[in-house]
This record gives sequence, C-alpha cells and structure tokens, in this order.
Amino acid sequence: MALQQDSIVNNGVGVQDDAEAPQHYVLTPRMVLSWLPRNATPAQQDSAIQAHFKPSEIRWSQRPDTLHLPGHDKGRNILDEQLPQYYKESFFSKDSMFHAELQGGRYGVAGDPIPYTIHGDNVISLLLLVAFLMAVVSVANVKDFIVRQVKSFVYWDSGSQLELWETGLELKFQLFLMALTGFLIALLFFYYSIERYGETNVLSSQYLLLGIYAGMTVAYFLVKTLLYTWVNNVFFDGKRNVQWMKSFLFITSLEGALLFPVFLLQAYMGLALEYVMILAAVAFVIVKILTIFRAYVIFFRRNVASSQIILYFCTLEAIPLFVFWAALELVANSLKINF
Repeated sequence: MALQQDSIVNNGVGVQDDAEAPQHYVLTPRMVLSWLPRNATPAQQDSAIQAHFKPSEIRWSQRPDTLHLPGHDKGRNILDEQLPQYYKESFFSKDSMFHAELQGGRYGVAGDPIPYTIHGDNVISLLLLVAFLMAVVSVANVKDFIVRQVKSFVYWDSGSQLELWETGLELKFQLFLMALTGFLIALLFFYYSIERYGETNVLSSQYLLLGIYAGMTVAYFLVKTLLYTWVNNVFFDGKRNVQWMKSFLFITSLEGALLFPVFLLQAYMGLALEYVMILAAVAFVIVKILTIFRAYVIFFRRNVASSQIILYFCTLEAIPLFVFWAALELVANSLKINF
C-alpha cells in the first residue's frame, strides 16, 4: 500500500516538473506563416521567412556508398579512364529498353511486304488517267489527219501526193503522243528494274528513278532524231528528208498509242508483268517493221542497191536501241543497294 502511495506521489511530482520545464520545438516555415494575419501579402510572407531562416552551409554526407552487392567492393565511376571495358558494356548496353536515347527496333518477325503495282501508286494511276482523257479528246479532233497518215503508209507513188500538210493542232497531237511514248517506255523499264533489281535503291523516292529513266528516254529520241537528220541530209534530198521526218514523228506517236492500252490493262485489270513485257515487245516489233517499210518506200524503193536498207536500219535503229538499253541497265545496276 505504501509502495502504491509513493508511486502516485512520485508520478504527480514528475508531471508537475515536466509542466514547469521550458518546451523546445523546431521552427518551421508553416509556424512562421501562421503568426501572420490572414490578409498578409506574398511580400510580407517572404520577409517573415527571411527574418527567421538564414541559409546555412550544405554539408554533404561523407558516409560510404553501400549500394553494391554484398561481398563486393563499392561501385566505380564510369567516367574513370582506367575502368575496364567490361564495366562499361554489357549485354543490355545497346538495348533500346535500357537506353531511351537509342531508337527502338521492331520486335517479332516482319511480314512479307506488299509488291509494288501500278494500281497501288496513286500518282502514276492519275497520270495514266489524265493521259487517257487527253488522248481521247485529241483523237476525236484529228481523225482526218490519222486517216491521211495511214493512207500515206500504203501509197507508193512519189511526188506531190506524198506531201502531207499538218495543222498546229495535229502537230501538237503528235508531240503529245511522242511525250506519252517516252513516258511509257520509261515506265516499262521502271517496272522491269523493280522486278529484276528490287525496289530498294540509293534514291529517296521511286519517282526520282522514274524521272531519270524518262530523261534518258528523251535523250534517246533526241539523239536518234539528230542521227536521222545528219545521215539523210548527206545521202538524200531535202524533199525526202521532210517526208521521212513526218513519217518518223507519226511512227513514234503510233508506238505510244500501241503501248498505252497495255499499261491501262496492267493498271486497272491486273495484267501480269510478264504479259506486259510480251505485248510491249510485240508493239516494238510492229513499230520497227513499219519503220523499215517506210524507209524503203521513201529512200530505197527506186535505188539499185536496195539492200542498203539493212545497213541503214542497223545503224540508225538497232545500234541506238541496244546502246539505250545498255545505258538503262547500267543506271539501274548502279543505283541498286548491294547488301
């Protein structure tokens, strides 16, 4: 009982001593701001904070780094020049999931890419459609000229009846068909190069490659025209040269007219590329036969040495065509990417 009374007394004395002892607390910014009135401005709050708190020196921890595997030494600085290479590189060093600055690749197995087709190319499909509409309108306006040109191919007499007069509209029609012929020949070799060398090349766009082929085709026609002009002026008179140049312009236009339906079938009917190449070869053969026939009628029909037509054809038709094809092959082979 005495023990219990002493304990109560001692506890009471202890509580009284603690109440009389000064209380120690840590001053915080919240406590300082609570002393200010509610309508204190931010400048007054800042002044109160600066009055009670002074910046002190920052003391960094000097304790050793313990973030390493148990039983191993502490980690080393990766910027240390004497650090072995196996410290800097690991299996995940170049992984995109480990380094956010590296470009991530594609996971899984890539599928087979969709092969290139004309109907899948909006630009070329649009060009073919516009050319088709322009060709229809042009043919409707120059039907009489086409009939006269066809008659001239089977007309054998020389003289004034072989002279064909052309209007400005008819000349523009032939120039349009010549431009269409160059575009279709370039497009034909464009698909041939894709089939043989693949779609990958050093150029940034497939249209640049098509533009290069189109430029080479224009150069081919210009060179062949200059060769015809030079040779014919040397061996034949001016009247026959004019007749030949008109016939050459019409034959070239006819070549484009024969190739155009083939590409329309390939673009909108899904004609296989093998059949396109076969039909294009047939069109080329027809055009070359007409070229030989027209050259024979104009230049060699009344010539004693009519066999010279073979030399004439090989020099001005076969050799330029083979050189042109070899140049196209060389350009396609040079632009492809060799893995």
